[in-house]
Amino acid sequence: MKMGVMKLVLQKARFVLVALVAACTLGASVPAISDDAVVMAGSMASLDEQTQSLKKAVLDLNRELFVLEEELLYPANTQVAVFVSMDVGEYFGLDSIELTLDGKDVSSYLYTEREVDALHRGGVHQLYRGNLKVGEHELVAVFTGAGPHDRDYRRGATLSFDKAIGAKFVELRISDKAAKLQPEFVVREWD
Repeated sequence: MKMGVMKLVLQKARFVLVALVAACTLGASVPAISDDAVVMAGSMASLDEQTQSLKKAVLDLNRELFVLEEELLYPANTQVAVFVSMDVGEYFGLDSIELTLDGKDVSSYLYTEREVDALHRGGVHQLYRGNLKVGEHELVAVFTGAGPHDRDYRRGATLSFDKAIGAKFVELRISDKAAKLQPEFVVREWD
């Protein structure tokens, strides 16, 4: 029974607010309103403010949970991240990259024309992020695409590195070697 009464009160409050807005919009004079209608209109405005406040609190909580999840899943002491960048790219049209870490396939990515264009304009793509134990590791990246004279091109690059305590960042850089008219694939650690 209480829900039915509450719905009726809310409908009446909405009707009064709509009538007020319509009257103000049309420039008509507003008839005298009872004190109950003013109280209901005030409580509706208060309800809207509470709703907006609740939405903001949920968004803030969601942001905090995302940061906490990132910290728990990828702690700074064990984190490894691999990024892709391009320099010029006249001799190689990137299609995909396959990434292997310590003999395990960890990432395969197929690039769109838009993504390749963004890389040509100086963008950097995070290809992989994960956790690694301290010690020696081997990273193998296989680049597939169109090479010189639009021939299918598949080239691998390897990096052996020592993971210490702290985050490790690795760059896969595709650049042109003008002297040989060939693309060059460099895998290096970022400091």
